[in-house]
Amino acid sequence: MEKKLAQLLFAGTVLLASSGAWAQSVANTEVRYDKPEQFTDVSFDQRKREEILKELTQHFQKLGATLPAGQHLQIVVTALDLAGREDPRIRSDNDIRVMTGGADWPRLSLSYVLEQDGKTISSGDASLSDMSYLMRMNRYSSGERLRYEKPMIDEWFSKTFGVGRK
Repeated sequence: MEKKLAQLLFAGTVLLASSGAWAQSVANTEVRYDKPEQFTDVSFDQRKREEILKELTQHFQKLGATLPAGQHLQIVVTALDLAGREDPRIRSDNDIRVMTGGADWPRLSLSYVLEQDGKTISSGDASLSDMSYLMRMNRYSSGERLRYEKPMIDEWFSKTFGVGRK
């Protein structure tokens, strides 16, 4: 009987983990994803998709840590289109993305709520994109998976909240 219960609990956990909304919260920043399985050209492989979303969440949380004490940021990412395109002719364990500088720039849509001591002080929707992502100086290393998305997010965060990396 205990083995059956353990199996049911495990199955429920797997179903919950693979549901459409995925959330992670650390200290003062909470990040959720609305229907991440529908994000444009984010890997269909669940493990790879979760790795990308985890890295994106950690970046938002790192920026959120620069907010003043007592502030809490909630972000819901509603769309994500990574820079470049996967080349279907190239298959490997790692996704290989081809950057052309054409219509393959990174895009991200989100909504956010910033609270101070439980009261909303700022909220809104944002559509981020960086059409000149290949022409800018980029301080992120070439080995970073979200090398082109992070500067775009940094710029939005700095302009919107007046803190973070500039």
